[in-house]
Amino acid sequence: MNIKGFSISTNKQYLDVELIHNFLNQEAYWSKGIPKETVIKSIENTSLCFGVYKGEIGNEGIEQVGFARVITDLATFAYLSDVFILPDYRKLGLSKWLMDVITNHSELQEVRRFMLATNDAHALYKKYGFNQIDNPERFMQKVRKSPYQQ
Repeated sequence: MNIKGFSISTNKQYLDVELIHNFLNQEAYWSKGIPKETVIKSIENTSLCFGVYKGEIGNEGIEQVGFARVITDLATFAYLSDVFILPDYRKLGLSKWLMDVITNHSELQEVRRFMLATNDAHALYKKYGFNQIDNPERFMQKVRKSPYQQ
């Protein structure tokens, strides 16, 4: 699946950190108030970051319109995080294409457990094999409520 006029890359040199920070800081329900330094650190320490771009990679004038990162050891576990497509570019099939690229990425094919958390995109993720957690009583979490807001 490709969408004419758009491209996806895992090359971090093309990422627009300012755009990513602005979206995560101001728009995303899961990370409002996140400091730019935290976004930079998260990208630097994530082996697979996916940028969605209007235009072709390598050409001048490309514009980032989406993002996702997969926190993983590339062997047994992966966690999909910070997935977004900018509002002006939704309903074009970009999120489906992004999920297709992520779930078919060669380095994620042997991962035993691939997880994510979502408030409102269950139907999208279900199309790519994600389901409710089996035996949720086995899972635990430690969450700092609103860590970015003073």
